[in-house]
Amino acid sequence: MQEIRQHIQEINQEVLTGERALFKIHDAKIFDSVFQDGESPLKESRNLTLENDIFRWKYPLWYSENITGENLTMTETARSGIWYTKNITIKNSLLQAPKIFRRAEKIHLENVQLTNAQETLWNCSEITLNHVTAVGDYFGMNSKKIKIADFNLSGNYAFDGARDLEIKNAHLNTKDAFWNCQRVVVRDSIIVGEYLGWNSEDITFINCTIESNQGLCYMKNVTLINCQLLHTDLAFEYSTVDAQITTEILSVKNPISGTISAQGIGEIIFDDPTIEKNATKIICQEEISDVI
Repeated sequence: MQEIRQHIQEINQEVLTGERALFKIHDAKIFDSVFQDGESPLKESRNLTLENDIFRWKYPLWYSENITGENLTMTETARSGIWYTKNITIKNSLLQAPKIFRRAEKIHLENVQLTNAQETLWNCSEITLNHVTAVGDYFGMNSKKIKIADFNLSGNYAFDGARDLEIKNAHLNTKDAFWNCQRVVVRDSIIVGEYLGWNSEDITFINCTIESNQGLCYMKNVTLINCQLLHTDLAFEYSTVDAQITTEILSVKNPISGTISAQGIGEIIFDDPTIEKNATKIICQEEISDVI
């Protein structure tokens, strides 16, 4: 049989302008090029390799599929850049625009900086992040099937509504993180922020350092294994909990049931008559200051 070879179009060192500049392009390599202006330059594209390209305007990759990019730059004006796209890998890139990735799936980011990650990775699935840094509020809302390693985030309300999320070796500075989540495991990470984890279910923290005012409340099946709780007060209110804490907890309030083991607890508060105190086993290495 005669071998059939697919022709790969190459676009090199071009400055591309105008709306839908390369609409529906497929089986192409675009490198050392600038998408200067014009919305949706690569809308409905397929099977692309992008290298050393610069995107300066809105909606560059919508409804695209099978995209590989390396050493890309998306400026702040390339907002809402990658929506409804399937199977995209981006490496060694600087993405400065907000609202990147929405209702997309099969996303792999490696050594990527997201410097204005407001409302980024919303309603997405099958996400892998390795060596990623992000700055911005509402990161990862309502996304699912996520695996993250070596990750830094500065921005509030992270991962609201996430499902099936695994994080390791992360540093998260984020108020109200992990709200309304299900099936989350966080390992070997630092989490700083108020009101951690409210209204979530089946959440596990392993070897983590956590600082959180009124954190870990209204949770079902929250587990902490070998964790530090620094400057954490009013923890575990209306939660079912299994916590092994290596530090002192400032205060615990109205846990529903389970076990809390800590170096010490400054204050234990049971002021809701509907809560059965004996349903929660509390173990302290040091004497408890007050039980109310």
